[in-house]
Amino acid sequence: MNVSLTTEMEEWVQRKVGSGLYTSASEVVREALRALHERETRKSARLANLRDAVAVGIQSADSGNLQEWTGGLQKEVKALARSRRSGSAS
Repeated sequence: MNVSLTTEMEEWVQRKVGSGLYTSASEVVREALRALHERETRKSARLANLRDAVAVGIQSADSGNLQEWTGGLQKEVKALARSRRSGSAS
C-alpha cells in the first residue's frame, strides 16, 4: 500500500521518528491509524447510546409519560448533566 502525505504531514512524521519515540514512519502511521480507529469506535458507541436514549424518550412520550418543562426541571437536568460529565453519576 502506498500513501501520499502532504509536505506538512510528512515533516510531522519525520519529526516523530527523529524524536526517538518511533523507529519508522510506518510505526507513526500505524499508531495514528490505531488512534483514529479508537476515536471512531468511541464516537459510534456514543451515537448508539444517544439513539437508544432518544428511542426511550420517544417511547416514554408515546405512552403519555411526560413532564412539563419548568425552571426546576431545567435545573435538575443541568445538575444531572454536570454530574455525568464529571463522572460522579452513572
